[in-house]
Amino acid sequence: MSFQYKFEKILHVKEKEKDQALINYQEAIQKFENAAQQLFDLLKKKELFEEKQRNALVDGLIISEIRQNQLFIQNLEKTIEHIQMLVMNARNHMNWCEEKLKERNIEMKKYEKMKEKSYQIYLQSIKEIEQIQLNEIASLQYYRQAEVR
Repeated sequence: MSFQYKFEKILHVKEKEKDQALINYQEAIQKFENAAQQLFDLLKKKELFEEKQRNALVDGLIISEIRQNQLFIQNLEKTIEHIQMLVMNARNHMNWCEEKLKERNIEMKKYEKMKEKSYQIYLQSIKEIEQIQLNEIASLQYYRQAEVR
């Protein structure tokens, strides 16, 4: 007689849901990291360009170059704002995926706990059956010995 958990299929489904939530969470982390890295690179690029422009101003620049540099910085700032929005959205999505993963883990642990309790009950019933069988065997042996005498 082997142990059969009555909710084994549900536990299997919950485990698949948890695995999928983990995959989604890892993908969300990767997207967030990529967006954050892109933002960091743009901010660094802006900082280096502004430093380069300050040094060029000391040496002297033509007004058209100054205007061109200002346009470049404005476009860079617009791109940075856009990437900041992407980073915020990616962070929110990552947090949402993390919450879903936590929920799936909790659900799966509930079913695992139920399985463990069910298994303990199964083991207890096996012990009780074995004890009853041992008592019956002992009784039979006692009666056989009583008949022999």
